[in-house]
Amino acid sequence: MAQLEEITAGSRIRGLAGKEPVSAVAVKWYGTNTLDVTYKDDRGQLGSRLVTRENEAEFEVVGNGLPWSFDADADQLRLVSEAWRVHLAHLFDPYLAVHTSDIEPLPHQIAAVYREMLGRLPLRYLLADDPGAGKTVMAGLFLKELLARGDLGRCLIVAPGNLIEQWQDELFRKFNLRFEILTNDRIEASVTGNVFREMNYCLARLDKLARNDAAREKLAASDWDLVVCDEAHKMSATIWSGEIRAC
Repeated sequence: MAQLEEITAGSRIRGLAGKEPVSAVAVKWYGTNTLDVTYKDDRGQLGSRLVTRENEAEFEVVGNGLPWSFDADADQLRLVSEAWRVHLAHLFDPYLAVHTSDIEPLPHQIAAVYREMLGRLPLRYLLADDPGAGKTVMAGLFLKELLARGDLGRCLIVAPGNLIEQWQDELFRKFNLRFEILTNDRIEASVTGNVFREMNYCLARLDKLARNDAAREKLAASDWDLVVCDEAHKMSATIWSGEIRAC
């Protein structure tokens, strides 16, 4: 006895057309209880039969056909193959992030990201270009290249409060990267008690982290693949009256 679902193209079935097994050439469902089977016997003669649930006791599947027979869902195959192609795209396109982003990078931005930063992982890197040189664009290219390579699962960006929305907007519009801004409501709604472990792509205001001891303790208990600090000179220590004060 075999169920209708066991009959697929390439299957060997006994009882479908007499006692000799035949090979299913094609199957077509009508609803969920009726199956139209086109088969071929060992002499090469074609035939067809309409079987229902009531006929399941009359036949049995004696083989699943050739080992290379393919009966998987074509749409699922296309989805998986396309995902794998995108995953490996950086191996064939050395400037993948440039070609998949809404930007026109300048030569110095290409040089910084592709000639210096990507080749030095893991690294600590300081972008000290003049204002307006496109440091946000360089950071976005770097982030997107790491994502394409599967090297970036969690990223924290720390920036002054007046620039945080600009970071979020540019990363989304130019690179299609979705970052969530850390807010008081988000902290209070944390399920685990540590919001930093729940946000894989986080934008945090510098003053919020600098003035909140509890937030810094939770931040120290979280792990990140990459931390980007905008206006990093504001995080430097200062000397006042012979005393070193950390910002």
